[in-house]
Amino acid sequence: MKRKIKLVDVTLRDGSHAVGHSFTREQVARIAGALDRSGVEIIEVTHGDGLGGSSVNYGFSAVNDMELIEAAAGVIRKAKLGALLLPGIGTIRDLEEAYERGVRVLRVATHVTEADVAIQHIQAAKGKGMFAVGFLMMIHMAQPEKILEQARIFVDAGADYINLADSAGYLTPDGVRERVAVLTEHLSIPVGFHAHNNMGLAVANSIAAIEEGADYIDGSLRGLGAGAGNTQIEVLQAVIRRYGWESGADLDRLLEAAEKEVAPVMKRPQVIDADSLMLGYSGVYSSFLLHAKRASQQFGVAAKDILLELGKRKMVGGQEDMIVDVAYELSKGR
Repeated sequence: MKRKIKLVDVTLRDGSHAVGHSFTREQVARIAGALDRSGVEIIEVTHGDGLGGSSVNYGFSAVNDMELIEAAAGVIRKAKLGALLLPGIGTIRDLEEAYERGVRVLRVATHVTEADVAIQHIQAAKGKGMFAVGFLMMIHMAQPEKILEQARIFVDAGADYINLADSAGYLTPDGVRERVAVLTEHLSIPVGFHAHNNMGLAVANSIAAIEEGADYIDGSLRGLGAGAGNTQIEVLQAVIRRYGWESGADLDRLLEAAEKEVAPVMKRPQVIDADSLMLGYSGVYSSFLLHAKRASQQFGVAAKDILLELGKRKMVGGQEDMIVDVAYELSKGR
């Protein structure tokens, strides 16, 4: 029996970072429609930082999340419409409104050691009949045993699968294998994986996760996402076919969607430049990249130096406001 992989597309969520949260209703409808026709399992749509992310701290969206969700819901026929929620940014009320607009998959994301803050959100999603996912970010910052402990909190809350995110693009395939394997061995629910390409390892790490038993794998068209981007989903699908596995996705349609719908909206090529490489090398949250670039211009300090200092201080998602403080301190030679 062939191995079946379920592809989760994050072009319209993580990709929001790469376009400055500027997606329009029309762009979302076109991309979501193309993805739906390609056969991916879940299409995630929100601000890059999830429901409620449009703010001074994280960057304002050009169009309200709920309008974008509605635009996607209007064209999706086969895939499930998903949204991301980070407790403390998004609320249960946001969850409820997203459900009313058509979201049926909710992925609740926390730092890798803080799953307990998401218990009520997982339970609220399950109470609405949603497919709920516990999403542990920055997994390079915890050992496998700690990750298993945190994953069990999500399992006890009713999560349908656990998603591990290498949010900094820091891990090598061996690090991914260790973390995925402990979950697939000890949990009774499926495991997923979300990679960033800051060290050029997103596809390799995704394959390592699959080989250790991960069933759900995240990716985005053209790799659109924070930092150097995510696993490029059309490349991943080609590799999946080479391995003789199945995903239900159509490679030709993914390629067409990438070329016709995503390439024209990209602000810049999704490449590994010096700054995005420093994200992975230093273990810094990928969405910090554009914030660091802006702070670099404001204070005349190299973005890579800001990112290295953030890595030394072990800054995590939610501490975006500290990027300006760090840049200011570096500019004063502290």
